[in-house]
Amino acid sequence: MGIISNRVERSEIKPGDHIYTYRAIFAYSHHGIFVGGSKVVHFTPERQNDSNSSPESSLNSYDEISDLSSSCPTYPDCGFRQPNSGVVLTCLECFLRNGSLYCFDYGVSPSVFIAKVRGGTCTTAPSDPPESVIHRAMYLLQNGFGNYDVFQNNCEDFTLYCKTGLLTVDRLGVGRSGQASSVIGAPLAALLSSPLKLLMPSPVGVATVTAGMYCMSRYATDIGVRTDVIKVAVEDLAVNLGWAGSYEEAAEENEASDTTDCQDVNHK
Repeated sequence: MGIISNRVERSEIKPGDHIYTYRAIFAYSHHGIFVGGSKVVHFTPERQNDSNSSPESSLNSYDEISDLSSSCPTYPDCGFRQPNSGVVLTCLECFLRNGSLYCFDYGVSPSVFIAKVRGGTCTTAPSDPPESVIHRAMYLLQNGFGNYDVFQNNCEDFTLYCKTGLLTVDRLGVGRSGQASSVIGAPLAALLSSPLKLLMPSPVGVATVTAGMYCMSRYATDIGVRTDVIKVAVEDLAVNLGWAGSYEEAAEENEASDTTDCQDVNHK
């Protein structure tokens, strides 16, 4: 990929690639895994009623795919997702929504990573083989990826996990998303560099220091250099993210309900 842009043609992408496109006049990017056959698996906020919509859903208005299954003229299964899951399968056309196509870079050098000032375009972490990437994406399509969170569990976090199998141990901090770390890193860099205005009369000097702090904060949160990430098999993801407990509780409730029903039938 180029230093300036990761833009590619549709003929250039291959199954297992991490692709993305920009929304709202380049305000943010939406990410997914291309699984072949003009299909993309990606992660969005779950569909909610307007009366119960959360601020996250309002901020992430790209959850426009709720009715794709009926609006896509090409693929009848476009917009497929399991109930109560944000992982969805759509066609490439509906994923892009007339936007340009970009391909995320893996295994880049630190210098290239820092040179790409905008987050959410590359990582120093290497990618796993395409078959492993597609397996994770399709498994999560059937089993979900937990609750959507703008800063800790968003569409870029989903694709990064599918590509690398890496999971953040500290769920209280920022997730794996380079896009989220950029949003947090820019104000933090400005805040840390503000006292330097008293020592540096030149605005150029302050701007240079601020830019340097911003780049270093982005690099420090990249999954390729972080120490708080571990490799987790997709089949074990529910346990590591704490979903297993809720599943077990639901199973116990169903079992108790079935037992009660059987007792009622026998009593009658």
